[in-house]
Amino acid sequence: MAGLTTLVLGASARPDRYSNIAVRRLLSHGHPVVAVGARAGHIGDEPVRTDIPDGLRCHTVTLYLNAHNQQVWYDRLLALAPQRIIFNPGAENRRLADEARRRGIEVVEGCTLVMLAAGTY
Repeated sequence: MAGLTTLVLGASARPDRYSNIAVRRLLSHGHPVVAVGARAGHIGDEPVRTDIPDGLRCHTVTLYLNAHNQQVWYDRLLALAPQRIIFNPGAENRRLADEARRRGIEVVEGCTLVMLAAGTY
């Protein structure tokens, strides 16, 4: 699936954060990334935005926000109609997962970093 855009929601410019590591690893595996976080910044050369760009077409959304902080994004995420949403550890959210499944979106409760390392991304 290299070449298909991934939205990383909960991205952080702090290099010790898993979302930051995920952005760097996704890019190193050839996956275009749109990084969205609470604060603007950069992960290497990749900008961290504070909004989801209009017209974004993404294959995968990978979440690094807890369920409470995801709530403001529900409508926008579901409107993107990604093929897959990955709920990383700590981001599990039954309500959003159930609605995504109802809309035909694949739901994965797993770790983006592990998936990349195992070749299952």
